[in-house]
Amino acid sequence: MAQSFTANADQVSVWEKLKQDIQEAAPSLGIDQIGFASADPFTSLKAILLEHRAKGYESGFEEPDIEKRVRPELTLAEPASIIAIAIAYPSKMKNPPKSEPGNYRGILARSAWGKDYHHVLREAMERLENFIRERVPDARIESMVDTGALSDRAVAERAGIGFAGKNGMIISPEWGSWIYLGEMITNIPFPPDSPVTESCGDCTICVNACPTGALIGTGELNAQRCVSFLTQTKGLLDEEFMKVIGNRLYGCDTCQVVCPKNKGKNWTHHEELQPDPEVAKPLLLPILDLSNKEFKERFGDSAAAWRGKKPIQRNAIIALGNFKDQASVPKLKEVLLKDPRPEIRGTAAWALSRIGGPEAAEAIEMAIQREQDSEVLERLERARNILRGDSLK
Repeated sequence: MAQSFTANADQVSVWEKLKQDIQEAAPSLGIDQIGFASADPFTSLKAILLEHRAKGYESGFEEPDIEKRVRPELTLAEPASIIAIAIAYPSKMKNPPKSEPGNYRGILARSAWGKDYHHVLREAMERLENFIRERVPDARIESMVDTGALSDRAVAERAGIGFAGKNGMIISPEWGSWIYLGEMITNIPFPPDSPVTESCGDCTICVNACPTGALIGTGELNAQRCVSFLTQTKGLLDEEFMKVIGNRLYGCDTCQVVCPKNKGKNWTHHEELQPDPEVAKPLLLPILDLSNKEFKERFGDSAAAWRGKKPIQRNAIIALGNFKDQASVPKLKEVLLKDPRPEIRGTAAWALSRIGGPEAAEAIEMAIQREQDSEVLERLERARNILRGDSLK
């Protein structure tokens, strides 16, 4: 039934009916929550984004053109509304394997458990788009998942999915913040939903719990200090950050785990999002020997794979250092002396200085004699000083 896009009373009722049909069909499309918003520019967001950039808080993963982030019409000409969707993911793992001396494990953030959420969202949105096109064949629709120009959170907030929490996440009254977000811009003039009026109130638990102080307290995030962002970078990390990364291989869930709005919320109804414990909480040492092919076979279905194996391997080395795992010293020595990647060698030097002991000190001395990279040499000298200081205690 092709529809025209006029705004008379009869047509308003047609779009209201289609909206109701979509809401009823959403669960069968794999969508847990759906909301509708106007496609007006996000005027108030622009000033926030400009200030965010001026302060140096951006991650660098965002759409660089701020105008595109706040003006839907730059993505789809003459937009009439935006549909926001949310898919809930698990927060708990059944029978998680334990870390033990000599067999320590890392952890992926919950957003990287199960099938890559980009694929899950795109598939759900394709089903939604097909549902709409069956009823409105000439509809214009532009779907976006994570890498789109618009702010997923700004759209979700306007569409009534949830409110903006002080942890920078959208918090749904029903689902908490354990949700993936996506949106589609369309020329169909759907009646908009109302934003959620709930808020964090005076609660600052997430702000106080953030390992690096990345949360500003207003919902704003300094991405340059966020552990989740840092685990996805590819270079050497400052010692300040390596110490607080702990055993995180990808992402950080601290601000969501401590949130009172998430208490008791765990979602298991999407089978494809359930974690394989050996992938979500893998042994650390075997990660250091993975080839590119093996890495893709092991982690390729996870959202954690998008940056390749180097950050995951670097973070595994950091985790071994934080565990002070003596059993890993021979492997870290091999990495320090043979790995062609400076950021991996430099991280191994730090990890060995954290672990300590004669074998670690010997590895550092051997590496200093052959290392050519100035930044790695600096890390090695620092490691040597730390180990010498330890030996004098």
